[in-house]
Amino acid sequence: MRKSPIAVAILFILVSILTLTSNPARSQETSEGMRKVLLRVPPQYPSVARTMRIEGVVKVDVLVAPNGTVKSIEVKGGHPMLAQSAENAIRQWKWEPSPRETHENVELKFSL
Repeated sequence: MRKSPIAVAILFILVSILTLTSNPARSQETSEGMRKVLLRVPPQYPSVARTMRIEGVVKVDVLVAPNGTVKSIEVKGGHPMLAQSAENAIRQWKWEPSPRETHENVELKFSL
């Protein structure tokens, strides 16, 4: 069974529209990640990681309290030798106040 070019084009357009249309729940999650950082403390490059020339990005999910302080941190990815340094730095960060707790996605790049 051969599909007509018009049917394929219409199907492609419909799939594109459905893919690009935002989900209300997802939009809310994204807006929570937009809280402004007021104090950003840079991480210390671990000396062992520097000696071994380990580079990379550490991805972290931070739960921020309404007053802007860090409530909890969960490392989502990155080299374990760099993760602790990233956590130590982010614990000192401060975000702008908000009416509720928010989850902030943070990526810290370590490069020599």
